[in-house]
Amino acid sequence: MARSNDVQDRRGLDFSKRRLNTLPQEIFGQAEYIESLNLQINELQHIGHISQLVNLKELILSWNNISEFPAAIRELKKLQRLYLNQNKIQKIPTKVFSFLANLQYLNMSNNHLEELPADLVDCKCLKYVNLSNNYLKNLWAVEGLPLLNELHVENNRLTELPAELFLRTNLKVLRVNGNQLQTPPEEVCAGGLKDIQSYFRQLGSDLDGDTVARVKTLFLGSSMAGKSTLCRSLREGRAVTVEASDRTVGIDISEVEKDGVQFLFWDFAGHEEYYLTHHIFITPHALVILAIDLSSYIVEDAQSFEDQVSFWINNVLMRVPDSVLLLVGTHADQCKDAEERRKKKEDIEKKINDLLEERMSNLDQQISHIIDKSQQDEFSEHLTQLHQLKCYTLKVSSLITIDCTKCAAIEEIQKHILQHVQNKPLFPNIVRTLPHSYKEVESSMRCLIKKPDFPKHGIVDLNNLVANNTLNSGNLSKEDLHSILRYLHRIGTILWFEEIEDLKDTVFVKPSFLITLFKTLVRHDLVEQLTEVPKVILKKEGCLIRHKNKWIDQLKSQATLSYDAVRVLVRRALMQADMARDEDFVKEMTGTRNKEGKILSLLRYFEICLPTNFACSLNPQASEFDPNKKWDSSLPKRHSFTEPEAACMFPGYLKDNDKVMKMWGKDDPEDIKVLVYFMPEIPHGVFHRLIVRMCSIFSTHWVGNSCLLAGYEAVLVLVKKSTDSDDQYIEIRCKRPEDNLLAFKQLWNLILAVLSELNKLSSQWPGLYQYTYSPCREPGCTEDFKWKDWHSLPPREK
Repeated sequence: MARSNDVQDRRGLDFSKRRLNTLPQEIFGQAEYIESLNLQINELQHIGHISQLVNLKELILSWNNISEFPAAIRELKKLQRLYLNQNKIQKIPTKVFSFLANLQYLNMSNNHLEELPADLVDCKCLKYVNLSNNYLKNLWAVEGLPLLNELHVENNRLTELPAELFLRTNLKVLRVNGNQLQTPPEEVCAGGLKDIQSYFRQLGSDLDGDTVARVKTLFLGSSMAGKSTLCRSLREGRAVTVEASDRTVGIDISEVEKDGVQFLFWDFAGHEEYYLTHHIFITPHALVILAIDLSSYIVEDAQSFEDQVSFWINNVLMRVPDSVLLLVGTHADQCKDAEERRKKKEDIEKKINDLLEERMSNLDQQISHIIDKSQQDEFSEHLTQLHQLKCYTLKVSSLITIDCTKCAAIEEIQKHILQHVQNKPLFPNIVRTLPHSYKEVESSMRCLIKKPDFPKHGIVDLNNLVANNTLNSGNLSKEDLHSILRYLHRIGTILWFEEIEDLKDTVFVKPSFLITLFKTLVRHDLVEQLTEVPKVILKKEGCLIRHKNKWIDQLKSQATLSYDAVRVLVRRALMQADMARDEDFVKEMTGTRNKEGKILSLLRYFEICLPTNFACSLNPQASEFDPNKKWDSSLPKRHSFTEPEAACMFPGYLKDNDKVMKMWGKDDPEDIKVLVYFMPEIPHGVFHRLIVRMCSIFSTHWVGNSCLLAGYEAVLVLVKKSTDSDDQYIEIRCKRPEDNLLAFKQLWNLILAVLSELNKLSSQWPGLYQYTYSPCREPGCTEDFKWKDWHSLPPREK
């Protein structure tokens, strides 16, 4: 009996984190009994005698130094789960997987694989395959796996996916982002398996489709840098003068075709208030044109480089770190002479090069710090993210100086842009393969817009659009047509926010019009806009001049905008665009006292604003907050629009933190404190959106321009953005309770809730790295406790 128990214990052996460089000899004395062997996080290079473990079912070799695939694994014929992730394997020999008929789970992510062996298809029992973060160029070896239901191939070098993988398999989960896909385009893949299957179904068995060369072009830069002049001149093909009064407010969108390439121009306003919405529309694989005003750039002034250059480059690095950035020095004609232009050009290019080198050096130092302290096991997720960040390469061109008043200069930069986008290494997926139906639907939609009876605003009901004979002449299924609309949404041709309940049946066929309404409420001169509202528009909403004056005071003092004011501003914008004749449409956009308008729904969805909270009695039936469970606020989902002074708050318009700090009181050395650092910086708008999210979770809150106090009853957490240090971080602080376990649990739940929301926000910035510290509370101690990974590696899916 004793021997039986001993055998049971030996079936699973754990030799992880031992710094082993050879297999431990003790395993061979009991080789026939071992079914699971964990050797992760060691220094193994070879495992030649592993073949003696003839009954092995699970082998974990993650985080070692293996560069050659262990051919001896072919002898493990009972093997079901194999972990070889986080190694240095470049090639898998043939005649290995053909012997592993029982293999169900394979993780070879984070290696150096360029191709897969043909006999992988012999593993007929494979259900899970993870090949992320390699150098694979095709997936033909996995298309014949009949039981495959989960496939991870993020961050490889794939340009196409095999149709058979999606049309005749049981695949349920696919992760494929971070590739250079043309067939299907990445914008199709972003819709998930159903959209990919729809794509290949429409493409047909002969894979015959249309090739389309299309690139989204983003014009970024500080206010008055000349973005609009440059954008409109390129659109017109000649020098165009743009007056200061006609500068971009929000985002202008236009479409241009040059030499067979379709350009979708997005001209972003440069004023700080508009930065909050930029990340929503900055998408991967775009050409980013950064306009730098050379006339106002000062070589000796570090702030000049920060404002005009590094702020924008850091934001591109964080949001779309693998982009192509074209530097354009505008207003070159206003510089003193050619020598001044040369000096400024050389200074900007050198500082950009230093910035990128410093970023890479910082990543190397972070990696080295973890490895030198032998903390790979505790910070394995950090290491994976850091290595991924090193793989991103922002491709920055030499700076082009330009005088936008000269037609010859416009022609020259047009040629330069075309050379860039037609450079395959820079834009490997500019040419996409699309089913004929995609092009037909897009062409039909353009024809639909030109019809005399088509609404000028371009906002249509989804069901009417799907049923339109002109649009759907090919009799596509509803599912296939929806897939095409999702693709058009992702490339920016239309906008369809199907994930927003109030907007899921609305399609914005003219995105520029939606942006026009969007910028009605997100703009730097909102007070001026309210001031200019005429009495006739006020009367339309049943309001008076005294109401308008009160709205202005509320916006200035509390950063709140009355729902009545929202309706008035949107109505005014519609009237200025000559689109206010249909009162039903106006109410649909502006809302009424009993229903939220679509514009406000969008602003809340993008976390631009939040409803103000009114004093109300506590709800004794409210559930206790648990960060590990879905929790619904005790407040109604939508405030009653009949409440007096119903309004939305724009945290970015707040001027100070006085109210928050008055409620919080003084900091105490005994406070529980957590610091979340961001590299290279906190993305603009992240803290704003964090405030909105936390206020939607906790009914009790006070908001400032750079801090938030929130919680429930007497349990509160202070969240504050640093403003006095080169190291940018967000501080999370709670008052230390008495020795009460329940109170401690409540406080940590609050802290974890903030961290959870921060992690979700950070995930939208692929080039951002964050790490968490808790500083020592002892007086004079400068040590910090660095938080470990939240999840262990490898994942143990069962």
